[in-house]
Amino acid sequence: MEAIFLLGNILKPIASLLGLIMNGIYEFFHLFGVQNIALSIFVFTFIVKTLMFPLTIKQQRFSRLQSRITPEIQKIQEKYKGKKDEASMRKQQTETQAVYQKYGASPTSGCLPLLITLPIMFALYRVINNIPDFVNLVREPYALVANAIMSHGEGVGVLSEIANNFEKLQLTTLDEIISALAVFNTTQWNLLLGEGLGATANTAIESIMSVNNFFGLSITNTPSWKSISILIPLLSMGLQFVQSKQISVKTDKKDDAPNPMASMNVVMPIMSGFFCLMLPIGVGLYWIANSLFSIIQQFFVNKRLDRMDIDELVEKSQEKAKNKMMKKSSTTGGASIQELARKQTKSIDSVSDKAKDSDKKTTSDNNDDIDNDASNDDASYNPTSISEIANLLKNRNIEKGDK
Repeated sequence: MEAIFLLGNILKPIASLLGLIMNGIYEFFHLFGVQNIALSIFVFTFIVKTLMFPLTIKQQRFSRLQSRITPEIQKIQEKYKGKKDEASMRKQQTETQAVYQKYGASPTSGCLPLLITLPIMFALYRVINNIPDFVNLVREPYALVANAIMSHGEGVGVLSEIANNFEKLQLTTLDEIISALAVFNTTQWNLLLGEGLGATANTAIESIMSVNNFFGLSITNTPSWKSISILIPLLSMGLQFVQSKQISVKTDKKDDAPNPMASMNVVMPIMSGFFCLMLPIGVGLYWIANSLFSIIQQFFVNKRLDRMDIDELVEKSQEKAKNKMMKKSSTTGGASIQELARKQTKSIDSVSDKAKDSDKKTTSDNNDDIDNDASNDDASYNPTSISEIANLLKNRNIEKGDK
């Protein structure tokens, strides 16, 4: 429950931002007399994919670098195979990090775009599955129908034989009734038309059905094997397969080593088709649009990366990582490892020089003391120990006896 609550808190601001984009698109088309959710979903998906294009490039660059990184990582893994002691595991981790640093990459480079993309996809589903909550012009007819239901003689009981899971629904407020109506399919709307909600409510229902229409299909319906709507999951599955092949052709290794991504390239399109078969057509339209724009983007990304030699790509990645490190160092006011090493070396040399000077000074002072003793120059001699004072007094007594 805590995980679901946390996920909801993360998705809420993202969904609100995406909802603003969807609302702006719908209002823009409304200025030209076009009122259609499906069209807005296509344009909406195009805008979101365009905003995420830098992440797509970054992920594909990392995939190309992996063709160089993976063989070296495998050698390290083979080197420490079966060694579970702490020292070996630390050495393996250090050598692995050194390989990634060598190519200016990070082990999380391939995961980061995915971690950013997944919350956006979940938030998109929230927006598309509950359009009235995010598009003001669409909410207006839903509000008219909800008010008519609340003022009906039977109240919300009029929905008892129409709404799915009516007993489990919370229908005490206007927003809750609108949320329940947002998932109504064509059959349910037709049943509601026959409940005598009044001319205004019936007109609003017809408007909602028109807004949700896509070439004779309602985006709130689920696909059926008995209608043309079955093309939605089939098309989604086909485009997903093309997209996966488009990526794998550019990143798979040429050797005979087993490729774990090969099975994923088959499983993911099948899962896409299965989900589109179970979910409303509007979600399937989003996945179709997403795959279509992804294929177009991938085409241009591949063209760009194909013109770039892998060595050039490695060099640019290394240069980018170096600049990032230097920028971070200047921002935090810190120094690089090399600079710190030079400073430490200078400090050691300085201490060594001071020690040498001290030794020279001590030797010089001792020589001066010997010369002073030989010449009996008391004015220049400054005794500092009891033995030296005793010797001084003894010498003076001998001199007095001689005299």
